[in-house]
Formats: sequence, C-alpha cells, structure tokens
Amino acid sequence: MVMEYVSILIFFFVSMILSMIIFGLSYIVAVQKQDPEKVSAYECGFDPFDDARNTFDIRFYLVSILFIIFDLEVAFLFPWAVSLSDIGLFGFGSMFVFLFILTIGFIYEWKKGALDWE
Repeated sequence: MVMEYVSILIFFFVSMILSMIIFGLSYIVAVQKQDPEKVSAYECGFDPFDDARNTFDIRFYLVSILFIIFDLEVAFLFPWAVSLSDIGLFGFGSMFVFLFILTIGFIYEWKKGALDWE
C-alpha cells in the first residue's frame, strides 16, 4: 500500500528541493540595494498619508460583500452548465429559481442605493 504513494512523495520532495534551490539562487544572484522608494509602503500609487488602523467607510465593505455574493453565483453556474444534460428539467428549474432570487436581491440593492458611489 505504501508503494502507491511513493511517486507522490518523490514529486513532493523534488518540488521542495527545486523551490529551495530557486529561492536560494534568487537571493544570491539578485541585487540587494535598499532605497527609500523600494521600502516605502505602497498604497495604490499614493504615498501613505495616515495610519493604517483608521476606519473605512462602510461602502467599501458593502461593495466587497456584494462582489463576493455575485461572484459566487458564477461558481455555481459553471458546474450547472456542464451537467445540464444530465440533470434535466428539474436542474434547469432549480437554477432558474436560484438566478431569480439573486436577481431580486440585485434589484433590491440597486433600489436601496448600495451600488451608488458618491
């Protein structure tokens, strides 16, 4: 039984050794010059102007949560599209209900102004 996993262990050890070699060579070969531009904090092209522990506007969090919700919709659509011929009309109807509920949620967010950026 152990012999079945020997190829996986060999692959694991070879990949670990190769990654250590590549990491070590990049550290040895690369030029290690520190300058203020390279070690400064980078914040979307702007110089940091305040402490990083300040509170953000709630709209940033709201937009990120909305993106995650509607991005997960696509994660459900791909397997559904692949297996549509196998799941038949019931699968089609259940996905239609799922997309209808998401559309209602999207319209609700739009009407409440969650997508407006002022």
